[in-house]
Amino acid sequence: MKTSEQIRVGTRSLWNRTKGWPVCVSFEVTHSCCADCHHCDKGGIKSEAKLMTPADYRRYSEELKPGVCQLSGGEPLLREDLVDIVKAVKRPNGLPLVVLVSNWWLMTEEKYLALNKAGASLFSISLDFPDERHDDFREIPGLYAHMNEIIPYLIKKYGRGNIVMNSALTHENFDTIPGLVENAARWGTQISFSAYSALRTGDLSLCINKPEDLKTLRKHIDWLKEHKKTSSVVLNSDWILEQTYRFFAEGGMGGCQAGKRFVVVRPDGLFNGCSMFPDLQYKSRAEALKEFKPTRDSCKECYVAIRASTERGLFRLVADNLHIAGSTPGMATED
Repeated sequence: MKTSEQIRVGTRSLWNRTKGWPVCVSFEVTHSCCADCHHCDKGGIKSEAKLMTPADYRRYSEELKPGVCQLSGGEPLLREDLVDIVKAVKRPNGLPLVVLVSNWWLMTEEKYLALNKAGASLFSISLDFPDERHDDFREIPGLYAHMNEIIPYLIKKYGRGNIVMNSALTHENFDTIPGLVENAARWGTQISFSAYSALRTGDLSLCINKPEDLKTLRKHIDWLKEHKKTSSVVLNSDWILEQTYRFFAEGGMGGCQAGKRFVVVRPDGLFNGCSMFPDLQYKSRAEALKEFKPTRDSCKECYVAIRASTERGLFRLVADNLHIAGSTPGMATED
């Protein structure tokens, strides 16, 4: 992300917080997906009778005025009109910062260039393992090999610095943290980490909660903080890394600002206060803000990236933006 764009995003985010508007809007452009990930509830192709059009996305962007929006799913690359959607969410002032969250199975050089030209500022790619175990976890044979080919190729050829990795930490992959960082470095990119929540699937076996596992996680968090002193590969600030550990160690974390700092727009145009509660659907952001509040206030069961980034206090927001020096960790995914 360019410095000028970072300044506009930061200024807009502060203004939105002052006005009570969402800092980030997560547009789930489809609930269909070509993967069937172990930690996600969006696997497989869905029957979606009603999908918003690019004109709908333009209207939502103008009404909600976010500084950042993420386009996710499901798998957003399944939308044939995705380029038009990216164009539609961009407003005349160049905002929002558009983050495309994808597994990249369907990504090609042509699609990358078209989306970049349309206004996609950041491509956030899910990476669960630094090898073919990634295929098994997402149930797409050949996915890692495809990523291993196209990601370093595009980075080397175009060098735009807008391709980053994200990894949701689960009991299956948390011990591969150093390997994931090394993988990102080898591809010439960066990586951020977030926390798995059982709210999506109900699968408690993927939670990191055993004393011996927390001890290992503590070691890896400390390793990440040390690694950041000599490398820019890890995007998370020290504070967010510590909060991620705290979430697992304490078995949850209250204080969520879902519906307030960020909001989810479903493929059909209805709102969720949070993607973890897809059945709680609202007709407007105002309704979501009001009706979802009791659920939000009683919930402590996630610390996803979009929450980590948008609920920071003013001092922390400024400090973390100085740290990232041109990138946007945490906004990239709810994976």
